[in-house]
Amino acid sequence: MTDLPSHVSVAIIGSGFSGLGTAIKLKESGRHDFVILERAHDVGGTWRDNTYPGCACDVPSQVYSFSYALNPTWSRAFSPQPEIYAYLRKVATDRGLEPHLRFGAEVLACEWDEQTQLWTVETTVGTLTAKVVVAGSGGLSEPKEPDIKGLSSFEGTTFHSARWDHSWSAAGRRVAVIGTGASAIQFVPHLQKEAAGLVLFQRTATWVLPRADREIPAWQHKAFTRFPWLQRASRSAIYLGRESHILGFRYNQGLMRLAQKAALKNLHRSVADPVLREKLTPTFTMGCKRVLLSNTYYPALTQPNAHVETDPIVEVVANGVVTEAKDGTRTTHEVDTIVFATGFAVSDPPIAERVHARGRSLKEEWSKNGMQALHGMSVAGFPNFFILVGPNTGLGHNSITLMIEAQVGHLLDALDALEAAGASAIEPRVERQAAYNADLQRQLKKTVWNRGGCSSWYLDDKGRNTTLWPTFTFTFMREVSRFDPSEYHLHRA
Repeated sequence: MTDLPSHVSVAIIGSGFSGLGTAIKLKESGRHDFVILERAHDVGGTWRDNTYPGCACDVPSQVYSFSYALNPTWSRAFSPQPEIYAYLRKVATDRGLEPHLRFGAEVLACEWDEQTQLWTVETTVGTLTAKVVVAGSGGLSEPKEPDIKGLSSFEGTTFHSARWDHSWSAAGRRVAVIGTGASAIQFVPHLQKEAAGLVLFQRTATWVLPRADREIPAWQHKAFTRFPWLQRASRSAIYLGRESHILGFRYNQGLMRLAQKAALKNLHRSVADPVLREKLTPTFTMGCKRVLLSNTYYPALTQPNAHVETDPIVEVVANGVVTEAKDGTRTTHEVDTIVFATGFAVSDPPIAERVHARGRSLKEEWSKNGMQALHGMSVAGFPNFFILVGPNTGLGHNSITLMIEAQVGHLLDALDALEAAGASAIEPRVERQAAYNADLQRQLKKTVWNRGGCSSWYLDDKGRNTTLWPTFTFTFMREVSRFDPSEYHLHRA
């Protein structure tokens, strides 16, 4: 459907895990007056958009789903992208969300009207008003391409990994890959097998552990289907195992050094050349950047057609990428394709500049002290506006679906409070939001993400960690499960 209602109680932006999870729980609570605004042609969010070769989840399948919609037939321990995409489509269908979905409806602006106490939401297919807006657009929705001198002069093919060009083939090509994060280590081995030559431009080496992936046998599918409690027990065990990782990230960085030994063993086993091995050895504490999982990345880089380049890029020319060594020597790496594996606009989400209330945008609000919100989901000065997977709700150790479900529960409690009070709007108290975020930053100072000796996308341009939750997920769940009205202003029109 593309026709928009003129008014809804709740407008949801995005149809990934956050948007669909919100819609499902709204329906279950008896609230049916909502719309899901999706800029693309289908549901799925990042799992719809990222279709590069080898794309898969690096969180175990059993915990990477809604707790109330388990999938007993995941094919592998770590789900490939097509399966997660299919899972989200099935959930949307099974839960009857199609009537609420509006595709091709990119949100261009959200403007709070103080007089009517409503949001005016402008989209590419029309405008509507909403009492409440829920932003479920996520942190991995807007690809970030590097600002490199001369990039526009390049005469070959360029694309970002999140916008993979499937009309292009690596066969016989000389390919440059810029970036060495989670996406790159998945698709680089595939490109290396086909390309005439592959140059990987690495600014910082990353820690890589073996990927304990396996095919899930048919008997397990049958057992999980017949006895759902078995799958829940498996999910709980995996959850607790993943949750224990926070002990190293937050409480005892000596544990991370033990994990480093396993990663170094993996590196030495996979890479015999001491020069290449030195290039691929990180200089920061494991966990400071995202820990990566792969059994094929290192072997791919040892092949004759692969080269790891650690000299910094200074410019792009018509036929290649130019690097400069410490002694000033410049080298032109001749390539005909550049693939960007440079991540996403996480600490500066595009939706923030499109949301306006009381004379300022959310981007302007966050430009002062970085991204901040109460419980990572509501912002003082922006009434009836909620963000899922907002500031400091990302995870470095477990499944983000856990955080999403907890936030959706808190959102419903806020709507209940709004309705019970007969109020027109709800927003956090400035002092409670400030105290909450001060405590978060205090806790984050102790973590490997802040103290591990690296620069990562977890940190904004001022060095503040506005991305990650600092401790156990069950702590967050407990925190948001108790709705405290004293944290909020309730406005009456």
